[in-house]
This record gives sequence, C-alpha cells and structure tokens, in this order.
Amino acid sequence: MTLIDRHNDVAAGSQYIVLRNTRNARSTQLPDRSDARIGGARRRSLESITGMLDRIGCGYLVLDRDRKVIEWNGAAQDTLERQGEAAETASELSAGLRRLVANVPVHFQPGSLSWVVIRSRGDRPVILNETGVIAPDGTSIVALLDRENTSAANPQTLQRMFGLTSAETQLALRLAQGDAPLEIARSWRLSRTTIRSQLASLFAKTETKRQAELVALLGRISVLP
Repeated sequence: MTLIDRHNDVAAGSQYIVLRNTRNARSTQLPDRSDARIGGARRRSLESITGMLDRIGCGYLVLDRDRKVIEWNGAAQDTLERQGEAAETASELSAGLRRLVANVPVHFQPGSLSWVVIRSRGDRPVILNETGVIAPDGTSIVALLDRENTSAANPQTLQRMFGLTSAETQLALRLAQGDAPLEIARSWRLSRTTIRSQLASLFAKTETKRQAELVALLGRISVLP
C-alpha cells in the first residue's frame, strides 16, 4: 500500500508530497541506533536542500535509485507543465523528466544534486551536477531551474536585515525584477527626486554603491526565509 503525505512548508508557503510504500513494513528487529542517527542526518540534509530550493522558487524532484520520482514541490509541477507535460502524479513527473532530458546525456548519481536549467519550451536544457551532497541512500535530487521564472526576497527579511522602510522595500523588490528607477517613478506617480532619494537610502543601508550591486545582493538574499 502507498500512503501520500502532504507537507506544508510554512516559510515557503508551498506544499510538497511524499509517497511512502508501506508494503513489507513489519520488522522483527529494531534498527541499529547508529544507523538510525545516520539515516536521520541524511534525511535532515535532504530536507534542508529541498527547503532551500523551495524558498528560491526552484522546482525539485527527489528520485529513488530507479530514477523514479518520490518527492516533489509545486514549482516542479509548474515547470514541467510549462513544457507541455502532465505533472499531477509521481509517474507523470517521472515521464516528464525523462522526456525533458531525453536528448541530453545525463546520469543522476545517488546522493547528488543535479541542476536542470531551462530557458523556454523546446530548448535543450543545460545540466549541471554537484557532488558531495548528502541524501538518503539511493536517492538523488534534481532541481528544475526555469530562467524565465524569477524569485524575490522576502520583504520582512529585507526590513529586518537592513532596517528598510516599506517604500524602500517595495523599491528594492521592483529593482530586483529588472525595473528601471524612472519606470518605477512613473508607475507610482512619484517624482524622480523622490525615487532617487529612496535609492540613495537603499545604497546606504545595504552598503552597496551601484544598482547592479544592489540587485545581485537581493538575488543572494532571496534564498533566505
């Protein structure tokens, strides 16, 4: 029998799903405590990685040793659906991933993290592999990074870190999205002087000197809860 556990990540405001196979679940011998501790540490490491991917708006798929999907998040479903794939069940996600990387030589190593970078539908994805990632035995993590989908820093985190006002926070988020200061001024019906004053305050509080430097900083902070 297979149970479906639905987990809510409060910080990320999203949901991920775990399939657990309960067949042959009975055991006549208690597991070794050291093995249990190692397994628990690996599981926590996996959850730390998938939680980080969730926070930055990146899709993830956790594969078993047979390269079948056993965990995923909503962003992974959205990414594959934008590629024209059905993505409601584990089997659909597994098939969608196979088709996505069909023309790219790849082997997802157990315990590894692989980044599948997609620009738009029909493009051949770019695959990058990271070694040394701790995951439960036989599993691997596939991160689906859609270049057309951008994530934003948490507004409350920005305010706590740098002491930004509400107006400065909203300006920072607009700049991170690629909007120019003059465009923001027009859309908010503010004077150029006001926007420039807020931008100068942003530079001072974040200890940056240029807009590009500020935007890069905001991108790094987007991984924080």
